Amino acid sequence: MRRVSTFAPFVLLFAAGASGQVAPKESLLVLSKHDHTLAIVDPATLKVVAKMPVGDDPHEVIATADGKMAYVSNYGGGGVGALHTLAVIDLVNQKALAPIDLGALRGPHGLDFAGGKVWFTAEAAKVFGSVDPASGKVDFILGSGRNRTHMIYVTQDLSRIFTSNIQSGTVSVWEKVRPSLPSGPPPPAGGPAPGQFPAEWSQFLVTVGAGSEGFDVSPDGKELWAANSQAGTIAVVNIAEKSVVRTINANVRGANRLKFTPDGKLALVSSLNGADVAVLDVGLKEVVKRIPVGHGAAGIEMQPDGARVFVACTPDNYVAVIDLKTLAVTGKIDAGGNPDGMAWAVQK
Repeated sequence: MRRVSTFAPFVLLFAAGASGQVAPKESLLVLSKHDHTLAIVDPATLKVVAKMPVGDDPHEVIATADGKMAYVSNYGGGGVGALHTLAVIDLVNQKALAPIDLGALRGPHGLDFAGGKVWFTAEAAKVFGSVDPASGKVDFILGSGRNRTHMIYVTQDLSRIFTSNIQSGTVSVWEKVRPSLPSGPPPPAGGPAPGQFPAEWSQFLVTVGAGSEGFDVSPDGKELWAANSQAGTIAVVNIAEKSVVRTINANVRGANRLKFTPDGKLALVSSLNGADVAVLDVGLKEVVKRIPVGHGAAGIEMQPDGARVFVACTPDNYVAVIDLKTLAVTGKIDAGGNPDGMAWAVQK
């Protein structure tokens, strides 16, 4: 697959006009679906440092481990007319580069960065895969066989991959397994020696609830919590057992995203249809507070030190800043119309 430059002619002009300030070492990245831009926000001042174009229908963004690059999924829905590019942003020089063309892998949405690769779901194609940032090419694809494979979480050791499948109400737990040695005579000369057969990916489906979309893995890696937008529930999955051990009636219909606080004590859930962000006590497994934020919310991004959380209030055109000690809104960020996906970037 090759890189294309669909909107390259005006990239430099746009970037030059919107930039000019040096990005802080740590930045909050915010997508605007209305403006088709990615904003670099200084967390200290809550001001936009720069904006770059990211193409049509941007939904999710992820930063590389060194904080120098960002990738944005151009979604376009999960149907026949879905889009098929990942926008590429140079965060150091604050400019858009040529996007990555995913070809037939249409409807890219969920993103993660692990093992030096950009991981993505392609909803219309019912797959997930990875892109090598160095070549800008897809180097891995695996089919889920599930409609609307939407969000993705990849462990840093690449031992497990999790995806949510909205239409089937499931979460896929992907694990690397090494096939057992075949019976019979030993392999011919030049074949793989015992113990050297390549590992394969196995998919374990866990039914979590209608409209499973936003989910997160607990900081200790033991549980996965899935927010079910149609059912309004939260499913608690024991990852080792690959089964739901508790369903929380959280009244979060329209649930969009779920994120754990860095210490793993709380989980926050945004709702596209609700005025509040639900706060759940992880130990008690119940809602302990609802924080009014506006007329609906989507993306959630935790500040790594656990001091604040940022919530994209899409219909209200701002990002709410919530103090995680007081669980109250302490500020708002204007990063563009219809904010959605967010990420945290630390330049190294």
